[in-house]
Parts: sequence; structure tokens; C-alpha cells
Amino acid sequence: MGKPMLILERNALRDAIHRLAEDAFHRHLISGHGDGEYADKYQIVYQGKPRHFSLSEAHRFLQNLVSKASDRR
Repeated sequence: MGKPMLILERNALRDAIHRLAEDAFHRHLISGHGDGEYADKYQIVYQGKPRHFSLSEAHRFLQNLVSKASDRR
């Protein structure tokens, strides 16, 4: 797999994370989110604390958070 493919995959993952984070933010599950200091990190403010996740960890964390909130309805 070449470098351009990795960049495309990372961008697709970052887009998916951003959509999940927006959903979580509007549901009041998180109080903020955004790109981290490094290209492979994403920051999520959860329970008042900024947390820095790898892209895969951020995706998994947000999926679980939104899924649990949906199950409670």
C-alpha cells in the first residue's frame, strides 16, 4: 500500500470521526472536539477533560459513546 492510499484512508477515518464527534456534541455527550496537535491524533473533551486519542481510538470511543446513548432511548 502506497503513501497516497494511507493518506486517503486517514482522511476518510478523520471525516468519519468528525461526523461522530458532531453527533456526540449535539447530543451533549462531549463538550468539544477537534484535530489534535499531531496529524494522527484527535482531541475530544469528555467530562470536562481534553483527551487525545489516536484516530482509531477516537473512532472506537465515539462509536461506543453514541451507541450507548442510542441504546438508552
